[in-house]
Amino acid sequence: MPPAWRQWLGRRRRPVLRQGHQVRLLQSGAEFFPLLEQAIDAAVTSVWIETYIFNDDASGQRIASALASAARRGVEVRVVVDGYGTGEPRGRIAQLLASAPLDLRVFRPLARWRFNWQALRRLHRKLALIDSTTLFAGGINLIDDHQDPARGRLDSPRLDFAIEVRGPLVEQALIAMRHVWRRATLAGGAGAWSDAGVWPDAGAWRDACAGPDAATAPAPLPVPAARATDRPQAWLGAPGRLVSAAFVERDNWRHRKAIERAYLRAIGAARHDVLIACAYFFPGARFRRALAEAAARGVRVRLLLQGQIEYRLPHFGTLSLHEELLRAGVEIIEYQPGFLHAKLALADQWLTVGSSNIDPFSLLLAREANVIVHDAQTAAALRARVEQAIAEGGVPVGWSHIVARPWWVRLTAHGAALILRIGVAVSGRGLRY
Repeated sequence: MPPAWRQWLGRRRRPVLRQGHQVRLLQSGAEFFPLLEQAIDAAVTSVWIETYIFNDDASGQRIASALASAARRGVEVRVVVDGYGTGEPRGRIAQLLASAPLDLRVFRPLARWRFNWQALRRLHRKLALIDSTTLFAGGINLIDDHQDPARGRLDSPRLDFAIEVRGPLVEQALIAMRHVWRRATLAGGAGAWSDAGVWPDAGAWRDACAGPDAATAPAPLPVPAARATDRPQAWLGAPGRLVSAAFVERDNWRHRKAIERAYLRAIGAARHDVLIACAYFFPGARFRRALAEAAARGVRVRLLLQGQIEYRLPHFGTLSLHEELLRAGVEIIEYQPGFLHAKLALADQWLTVGSSNIDPFSLLLAREANVIVHDAQTAAALRARVEQAIAEGGVPVGWSHIVARPWWVRLTAHGAALILRIGVAVSGRGLRY
């Protein structure tokens, strides 16, 4: 391809930062869920939700109850859940959603006894769009901070982030969510839930799911007592001082590399500080090279990574990169108090918060969505949050930790890295990672 064409395509693919946004940073479910519930309760025309996990716990039930109430008062409510992350809602969640005239779709429901590579292309986005004016985006699933689908109750809350946005980028999010809705609907066709991925509105199904009292709305759940730490951040960007922001998505068609390119450009342009907090970190060669080059030109590069073993393969895969990163001058900090689920980055005055990890699943397969902001005040506010998390629960990884690792940890780490790289190669995308 001629260089001029490549340059033109590169400009076309870049997320366009537009002026005129208000943003609000939200840390974990303690701040996120009350504001999301308030927004749903205040909705007038529409509530659209996309989530990887919609869990049957207290937080999930409160959101389900708010969605059902909105639908009963005439608000258009659309919910898309992932076929692997959520599957078929059960228990109280199913009862609450079935009690109201809302629409729900399952994205790529899993077919029994059958596997193909398409099944790995999950809907990993976490988006909520209220009245086509307010967008919530980030890494927070509809699950309680103290709850894990596999482990049950957690001793410590997970660390996660989201961002609330009002402004022009909401239009881009609307288009992206409409596309996923159409895809999930067309892929489902007619039939039962488990086969079609479409939750029918039939009253008989509702009665069967919700029980003998289906005609009566479920009783509202108790409101948890507010805590001093649950106060949300103020809006950053008031009228008269609005910030530049962009919506960037990853799909398997037009925006395959959009999020990764945004990261690489920001890291390449950084002059002072790069700070990344990421739950699952196994970047490709270009990404690792960008971090090393930034450190070589005097930029302070820090990674806040998962300190506990949540999933063995990605955990040990990340460990295999520690030595290379330390040699390049990159600082590594492991978050120890609880599970880290954040997906964010800061590069000077640039920041992104979203659903995308820096690993093969997010960068090569899944549908993801991030919000990018370029603003000194917002970046300072997010950096302060991450710095606080590091101060309270971050453990620096140094050469002494590398040397002290048992032989079996080193062997397992190399084996995990090999498995991940084979997976990338088998997917047919190894040359682009």
